[in-house]
Amino acid sequence: MRSTAARSWLHEGRLDRFGILLSGLCAVHCVTTIAVMALLASVGGTLLHPAIHEVGLLLAVLLGTVALGAGYWRHGHKLPTLIGGAGLAIMAMALTLPHGVPEALATLSGVGLLALGHHLNRRAGC
Repeated sequence: MRSTAARSWLHEGRLDRFGILLSGLCAVHCVTTIAVMALLASVGGTLLHPAIHEVGLLLAVLLGTVALGAGYWRHGHKLPTLIGGAGLAIMAMALTLPHGVPEALATLSGVGLLALGHHLNRRAGC
């Protein structure tokens, strides 16, 4: 049986709001990385370290699985989970692309879909 606190977090959409926040931070990271790369190549190398992207994707997958999965069980709507899952898949695919504009566009597209999935999940739970 789930605790009252856990149900409160899931019911009030806090995990989805947190997912939207992380998606936004990821988008800011991508845009900032491109800007920094254009201005300061030495700093850009640090921001483009593969570990940042791998850890970020791992966090997105974990949070997305918990928040979107819990939302599906709560309200039964598949669309938020499907859209969020597509976003995660695009983000994962972006890791296979060379650094630069194609990777950033794929990542931003995935992040946008994931944030939309979280948003729809929150609205479906209302």
